[in-house]
Amino acid sequence: MLFGEVNHSIDAKGRYIVPAAFRESLGERFMITKGFDRSLYVYPMASWEKVVDNMSQLPSNDARARRFAHSLFSGAFEAEIDKQFRVLIPQILRSYSEIEKEIVSVGMSTRLEIWAKEKWEAYRDDSADSYEEDASFFPGVII
Repeated sequence: MLFGEVNHSIDAKGRYIVPAAFRESLGERFMITKGFDRSLYVYPMASWEKVVDNMSQLPSNDARARRFAHSLFSGAFEAEIDKQFRVLIPQILRSYSEIEKEIVSVGMSTRLEIWAKEKWEAYRDDSADSYEEDASFFPGVII
């Protein structure tokens, strides 16, 4: 399971050192793709297989489903951790997420999210006041 928040940075070549807190759950190989709110989603291979299965259920004759599938899969890259626990984040994904240097890795149970630090802080600050209100839409989730 992936939980918590880690602030760190990527190097000039776009390499990301996978935080120790997330290494075991991610494994040595995983998938990185576009996420929501200009974040990146990082899936352990088992979770990625579930995403692929879910996506295969979408109707191919629906333009919105095709557009979403094209965006998700064309932006997906398989990553493998090197001996220094680094992974290259492809330029296309760094551009999409507006990642330049400072980043935040956020554990989201079955996936990891990578955010440009400024974007994460703005999102988190905007969401702070609505935590209780948002939780009321999902009764029984928090016990």
